[in-house]
Amino acid sequence: MANSKSIQSAIKSDKLENLLNSKDFKNLPKVGELVEGKVLYASKKEVLMDINGITVGVIRGYELYDESGETEGIKVGDIVSATVMEDENELGQVELSFRYTGHKKAWDNLEKIQKTEETVDALVTDANKGGLMVKVGGVMGFLPVSQLAPEHYPRVEGGSKTKILEKLSSFIGKNIKVKVLDATEEEDKLIVSEKETVRERQEKIISKYKVGDIIEGEISGVVSFGAFVEFDDGLEGLVHISEIAWQRIDDPNDYLTEGQKVKTRIIEIDDSKISLSIKQLIEDPWVGVEKKYKVGSIVKGKVLKTNPFGVFIQLDQDIHGLAHISELSDKIVRDVNDIVEIGKTYDFKVLSVEPKEHRLGLSMKAVNSGPEKKATKKKDVVEKKEMDGSDQRSLINEKEKTVDKKEKSAKPKKEEKVDKKEKSAKPKKEEKPEEKKEEKK
Repeated sequence: MANSKSIQSAIKSDKLENLLNSKDFKNLPKVGELVEGKVLYASKKEVLMDINGITVGVIRGYELYDESGETEGIKVGDIVSATVMEDENELGQVELSFRYTGHKKAWDNLEKIQKTEETVDALVTDANKGGLMVKVGGVMGFLPVSQLAPEHYPRVEGGSKTKILEKLSSFIGKNIKVKVLDATEEEDKLIVSEKETVRERQEKIISKYKVGDIIEGEISGVVSFGAFVEFDDGLEGLVHISEIAWQRIDDPNDYLTEGQKVKTRIIEIDDSKISLSIKQLIEDPWVGVEKKYKVGSIVKGKVLKTNPFGVFIQLDQDIHGLAHISELSDKIVRDVNDIVEIGKTYDFKVLSVEPKEHRLGLSMKAVNSGPEKKATKKKDVVEKKEMDGSDQRSLINEKEKTVDKKEKSAKPKKEEKVDKKEKSAKPKKEEKPEEKKEEKK
């Protein structure tokens, strides 16, 4: 009679073999596979799900986080999908992940949105000086300042980064309509644009305009590099600082203010970018300037600004010139501020005039050491040389008299000295022989 243990062992081996050959075994989930099942239990810490009646899967901890948001608020009985992370844990359960599945689904969805150019909502979660941090479909992304719609672009006087950040921070917690510019899962990079959502509408409006058209609008913002002008139905163009006026401008705020009505000319349309000009509607003051300020003439000018290479001079309201550092003095100039003072008026000589280039060269040293100064010095020398004859003779006579007086006063003194020396010298010569004779006696 066979041993009961051997019989049980045979039975088990038969069951094992049957199990291995069964469809259920072949359908057991494998690592990395996406599986679907019914929720058996759900809490904040753990979710259990039935996998085709074969086994039980568990999702817990960090793996509960779902970027796609599909598993948010799940309950018992819901059908959900998860990715197999381990085929068996210490409890014989299959370890599953919503996080991995959600991540994959979220990025696949973003790639689809990018291809179809669909407009979606983006929740602003944070802001920095470069733009806004947003969340789209559970994935964190970035919305650059340059991709904001015109009405949301932070226009700040002086371009203060602190004030720009303050304006951007006001969007935190709000939803913005965006389009996906770049969705690269491998680099975990998501870039979105709000400006693209209004591009189509803007292009239709822009198509009505062409370069050269004159439009009227309102200054919607003044920045360090120019001013924005809003016109028509939400269109906006930029007047660059160089297109505000014909003269040199350092601060657009000195000429334009927000809310001011202006008339401008369209000078360029590049895609949705519109460039405008105010100065082109004003007569160019440089036309004929060479007649007003002739080369070689001396003019008065006020110092507007100094920099390391020279001085900007205002000749009148519209015409400004430049005096290079080398034209300020005959001496070597280390600092232009040692020679001139901002706000003061000086004389300058016009060296060059270029109306087409709007350039006018000036010189201060040519005034201070120019022909006029040299001519004055030369005149003084000539006047001294061209004295009349009587003046010259009288001057010579005076000199001769002075010399005679000196000679007369000098001669007696010399004779007296000679006599004294002779008188004092003779007695001494006579005394010596007498003294010798007395000594012999």
